[in-house]
Amino acid sequence: MFRQLPEFPLRGNTALMATQSRQPAFLLTRPMAQSQRFAGQLRQALGDVQVTISPLITPVLLAPEMPEGRFDAVIFTSETAVSACRTSVGGGHGLPMRAYCVGDRTAAAAGALGFDARSAGRDAAALIALIRAQPPAGRLLHLHGQQTRGSVADTLTAAGIATSGVVVYRQDAQPLSAQARALLQGAGAVFVPLFSPRSAALFRAELQALPRLAPLSLFSLSSAVDAELGENPPAARFVASDPDADALISLILQRYAAERAP
Repeated sequence: MFRQLPEFPLRGNTALMATQSRQPAFLLTRPMAQSQRFAGQLRQALGDVQVTISPLITPVLLAPEMPEGRFDAVIFTSETAVSACRTSVGGGHGLPMRAYCVGDRTAAAAGALGFDARSAGRDAAALIALIRAQPPAGRLLHLHGQQTRGSVADTLTAAGIATSGVVVYRQDAQPLSAQARALLQGAGAVFVPLFSPRSAALFRAELQALPRLAPLSLFSLSSAVDAELGENPPAARFVASDPDADALISLILQRYAAERAP
């Protein structure tokens, strides 16, 4: 179900760690809307758990110039790109209404905006494979963030499917809140789900600035996310079996039960 990476020594007072609460608290660092949704999923699965939300990145929607010419379909690799489309380019007007999307949630958001959306798997590699297997008649337009992974436009273009990429949002870094820092330096166990390589890198930098740490368990959505934590983070590390929220919650449920066991 999951891959457990080696556990590393935890910094802090061992006497305090021995008397810590048997119910771990959660720290969520995604943008506010996504964190609130995930908090709801955690509470549905675990009951009334303690959740602190402190986003490490906040989306800033942009208003870019769209390339000239006709496109056969648009590509969305995140829900935020769909939101940027809604506010920045007139709710999709002038864009092709056929959309390839990474993930069911992104496809649902695009569908709500009026696109004929198709979920093409959980990551950029699955999306590229689908498009290459069923190539469109014309050009594609990838609307994405300033930081992007997978080289979607370049990979498709190299495969003979002309694709243009346009940055429609950026994600600005922001520090952890005082409440989050206090939680991370307390005596109780803290579970931290991490969803993107950038948020993992930012979280790692935040940990390095703290003089002492609570007993931490870090749950990464994928190996790419986990890699950004470096070689020796002062925490137990776990990676979801699949890069989606359901697999991450399943992993957390197992570790949560083990943490609370007598």
